[in-house]
Amino acid sequence: MGSVIQKPTLFQRVRYLLKGFDGPLAFAVFMLACAGLLIMFSAGHDHGTRFVDHGRNMVLAGAIMFVVAQVPPQKLMAWAVPVYTLGVVLLIAVAIFGITKKGARRWVNLGVVIQPSEILKIALPLMLAAWFQKREGQLRPFDFAVALLILGVPVGLIMKQPDLGTSLLVLAAGLAVIFFAGLKWRWILPPVVLGLVGVVVLVIMEPTLCADDVDWRVLHEYQRQRICTLLDPARDPLGKGFHIIQGMIAIGSGGFLGKGFMQGTQTHLEFIPERTTDFIFAAYGEEFGFVGGLFLIFWFFFLVYRALVIAAQAPTLFSRLLAGSMAMIFFTYAFVNMGMVSGILPVVGVPLPFISYGGTAMVTLGLALGILMSIAKAKQLVQT
Repeated sequence: MGSVIQKPTLFQRVRYLLKGFDGPLAFAVFMLACAGLLIMFSAGHDHGTRFVDHGRNMVLAGAIMFVVAQVPPQKLMAWAVPVYTLGVVLLIAVAIFGITKKGARRWVNLGVVIQPSEILKIALPLMLAAWFQKREGQLRPFDFAVALLILGVPVGLIMKQPDLGTSLLVLAAGLAVIFFAGLKWRWILPPVVLGLVGVVVLVIMEPTLCADDVDWRVLHEYQRQRICTLLDPARDPLGKGFHIIQGMIAIGSGGFLGKGFMQGTQTHLEFIPERTTDFIFAAYGEEFGFVGGLFLIFWFFFLVYRALVIAAQAPTLFSRLLAGSMAMIFFTYAFVNMGMVSGILPVVGVPLPFISYGGTAMVTLGLALGILMSIAKAKQLVQT
């Protein structure tokens, strides 16, 4: 008699799909998501359905993560060139006939209005990781030059829109891949030193360089204003400096333990601009204080650390580079957002992962998490 083949139960099928998921990474995201829902309930209490929408966006990001996690890294690499090419073509389309809002041309209407720069947050590191994988073991200076060209084209197009925040995120993700691929320190240190010297000169010459009749030429006027406002928010306390000043007041008034849930006066009296999006960390700091801020920083640090562990244990160069760039995306999101709200970085449109309201950013985060989970699963399959 032939043997009877039993169909797997639903539990067994789900267990197989979840096998290989990185538990510590998932737990870090869960803790951040809980904090995000908590502060969104408070900060967005008079913003209609913002709390419910934030929860829906998290569920969507989780579904995207689950689907992408089932895709092996080899298939992800096969998508690198098509997705990158599509992203660059759409950026060119934005430059030619894109939709302009508030002085920035960042969107294109293809039946559905989309922001192509968001695609490049994932497509660029995907493309660069695939590029270095194909040249593993025989990297030359020419290969790094081509990689910089692959990086420079989309970053330049995004900066021209202008969109300083997104271009910064795309640049950080791309540079992380190039660095992890083996770029020598002698090529890294000169631009870093030059940048530090520029910052020192800018601080010293701030009264002269930030005069109203000075034109920086290489930067848009709003970008110049953001830098000058960072150096001296009091120069325009009710205008350009209002965001930074109110953010610092809210965080400072939170003290050590915070004013308590739903007790933030700066938040609920609407002194904090964009309190559910870019400046939600100010609302969080006011209600949960220094201890609450440390809680967020710890879990962001752990998330980035766990992503780097996944990168270090990845079975292929492509997986290592891609996971490393995903770690840099999370780090840049958190560092830039907290830095601008705290007054140590210029104000740019960068949300705080899992905390700020926004569907597009949440989709990008879900994709990044799915890629990390896919690489973690591939590592376990290789080991077993």
